[in-house]
Amino acid sequence: MSPETRHLTLHLSTADDTARLATRLGAGLRAGDVLLLDGPIGAGKTHFARALIRSLLAAPEDVPSPTFTLVQSYDGPECEIWHSDLYRLGHPDEVVELGLTDAFDTAICLVEWPDRLGDLAPDSALTLAFAPGPEEEARAVAISWQDARWDDRMKELADG
Repeated sequence: MSPETRHLTLHLSTADDTARLATRLGAGLRAGDVLLLDGPIGAGKTHFARALIRSLLAAPEDVPSPTFTLVQSYDGPECEIWHSDLYRLGHPDEVVELGLTDAFDTAICLVEWPDRLGDLAPDSALTLAFAPGPEEEARAVAISWQDARWDDRMKELADG
């Protein structure tokens, strides 16, 4: 029997709301946490990732989109932070070549275009599906997870 998938949907009115969500979620992340950032181009995935990464860095740093480099890594306070954009990948085997599957165990990983992972997506990952809202900066974020380690953190987000 497979674990139950839990869901939480948040509505964010502005880009600042998206950044606040990223900061709040980032505060509880630790090595081995994987966030799968799903959604169409322009839905807010990279904005969310940048805000989360910046919230974890000791000093301000440029956080470019990894669209062309595929992976950007940063030295976080407790472990590395990996931000990957898999849009240009053609096969899940390329994910292994990037070292991303190893980073799933040792780093905080933010993965844009997680459908490119195929079967390599960790069962313990938190999925955030971004969708544009009715207003220009508005977003809906459908969060889903199966691993119980996310339960308390998601309750805090829902309550907060």
